[in-house]
Amino acid sequence: MLLAVLFANTDGNILIERFHGVPAEERLHWRSFLVKLGAENLRGARSEELFVASHKSVYIIYTMLGDVCIYVVGKDEYDELALTEVINVIISSVKDACRKTPTERLFLDKYGKVCLSLDEIVWKGMLENTDKSRIRRLIRLKPPTDF
Repeated sequence: MLLAVLFANTDGNILIERFHGVPAEERLHWRSFLVKLGAENLRGARSEELFVASHKSVYIIYTMLGDVCIYVVGKDEYDELALTEVINVIISSVKDACRKTPTERLFLDKYGKVCLSLDEIVWKGMLENTDKSRIRRLIRLKPPTDF
């Protein structure tokens, strides 16, 4: 299951967060842990360079995309390899929504599109869509025609 997808700025402020199957009392722990992990390891990292970590039997993949840090947390069947696929789809969708590598301002300007894309990619803790063109059609809120 995908436990969390978080977007944060370089100062550690959470921009978007999606938790699945994580109790409310544990969410603060995960937020602070992920932001601290990113602050320690993402300084000077290249854009889209992937980092891997594990904590409490879960896997974490994280990266920088412009001025935005992206964290994906999974467990069980969502190991490092599966999370790499998830984060690559998320990166592609964010770049597509922003039309380029986002700055924090551009990311927040396209907040609605990014949220819609994220909802189409991850649904109830499972990877739902990976096809970029299908995600693009779905976020326009038009029904898909390729059944």
